[in-house]
Amino acid sequence: MWPPYTYHHLLAFLLTFLSYVLLHSSRKTFSNVKVSISAQWTPSAFQQNGSTSSLSPGETWEENKLFADMGEATLFLGALDSIFLFSYAVGLYISGVIGDRFNLRYVLSFGLCGSAVTEFVFGTLTEWLQFYNVYFYCFLWVINGLLQSTVWPCVVAIMGNWFGKSGRGFVFGLWSACASVGNILGAFLASSVLKYGYEYAFLVTSVVQFAGGVVVFFGLLTSPKEIGLSDYSETSLRPVTRDTDSQRPLISDDEDELCDEYSIQQRDEEPEPQPKAIGFLQAFCLPGVIPYSLAYACLKLVNYSFFFWLPFYLSKNFGWKEVQADRLSVWYDVGGIVGGTVQGLISDLLGKRAPVLAISLLLAMGALVGYSHSPNNQLVNGALLATTGFLIGGPSNMISSAISADLGRQEALQNSQEALATVTGIVDGTGSIGAAGGQYLVSLIESKLGWMCVFYFFIIMTGCSILFIIPLIYCEIRSLCRDSQARTHQL
Repeated sequence: MWPPYTYHHLLAFLLTFLSYVLLHSSRKTFSNVKVSISAQWTPSAFQQNGSTSSLSPGETWEENKLFADMGEATLFLGALDSIFLFSYAVGLYISGVIGDRFNLRYVLSFGLCGSAVTEFVFGTLTEWLQFYNVYFYCFLWVINGLLQSTVWPCVVAIMGNWFGKSGRGFVFGLWSACASVGNILGAFLASSVLKYGYEYAFLVTSVVQFAGGVVVFFGLLTSPKEIGLSDYSETSLRPVTRDTDSQRPLISDDEDELCDEYSIQQRDEEPEPQPKAIGFLQAFCLPGVIPYSLAYACLKLVNYSFFFWLPFYLSKNFGWKEVQADRLSVWYDVGGIVGGTVQGLISDLLGKRAPVLAISLLLAMGALVGYSHSPNNQLVNGALLATTGFLIGGPSNMISSAISADLGRQEALQNSQEALATVTGIVDGTGSIGAAGGQYLVSLIESKLGWMCVFYFFIIMTGCSILFIIPLIYCEIRSLCRDSQARTHQL
């Protein structure tokens, strides 16, 4: 039986969802404009595209020492992806610990607004000033990775505070569509203004993200305790002592309305002690954290390779226009949205996560083979993309959200320690390390061996993700068999 939810739960769901939608829409912008950026940085590509920039291609390259051909530019774009993800991974390990020790709303808002400013400087200001420098780009992308790393551990921790384990697979499966919705939003925003120049794609998404950070700062409640409700690690609503005013957002219901809606703890009761934040090494050694982290490293490599390279692949491999490639790529995210929700619901009904992941990933290996042989037909390609997204994006969303929340609230903690943000940071950070190395490998394999070998690489990595969770799959299947036998004997 699912616990009763209030409009405060809906508000927390929507604001955390919005936070990551906006973050991913701005992150997606970079992958959507890679062809345009390559053209701006490469004289030969510049001339082929017939650009009318005030700087001639030769003058641009001579003054700023950019790239002589498209191959060099592509390798640098892959290097930027890896730089971003490595700094993002390092930041996740740190941000998770910070999130369990400081106000989640402050950390989340700082990350959103700071990242928006960095992306504006990277994509818009440098182009307006006609300032091109590879070292400056690398520096900005390191800062951007560190700032963006604050967001995911915070939003997962906030969702974990508001929603208990009952129904978590479905709720988090639906909520984890935020990344895919952000990808879709970013693709449409970028494609709608790309004709004016790639700098305007960065401008639009960064301004919207900054505004979202301001809304989150003033409107988000990070825990039911802030309005007198119990932590949702339990399934029932219990009144508790309110937190201090510093923990409450500046825009919320007034005290009288809250008192009318919810009963408060009796004054003679002792306030509940604040849970102590768990140490990093303690969190790393919690049951299931290492296997899922390693599996996610392989899976996120594949998922983020589609994220970063899919529009580029569609444009270069099939010769489709950049705007068409951007819009077609959203079908992968549509599949991920449906996959995360459906597989989360199935895992709730079974009471187990690992077997659902294993079946989806086995099918994903076949889907990758099928997509690698996709014909030059947008309808067929879109259908294959949606299927691949369902089977890869779904498990990726489950591990990064529902499973991370399960690991951060497991019985080994005995409800006495804060570990949600730390565990989420470990799982997502390890995944980002795998994804970071993968992005440069994708560009390298593609330049040396071609796209077909890239897909073989994806299939191997998907298989490795299954191997890492085999012990968990075995234990959960045995548990399902015992439960089934027990029910049979009762009948």
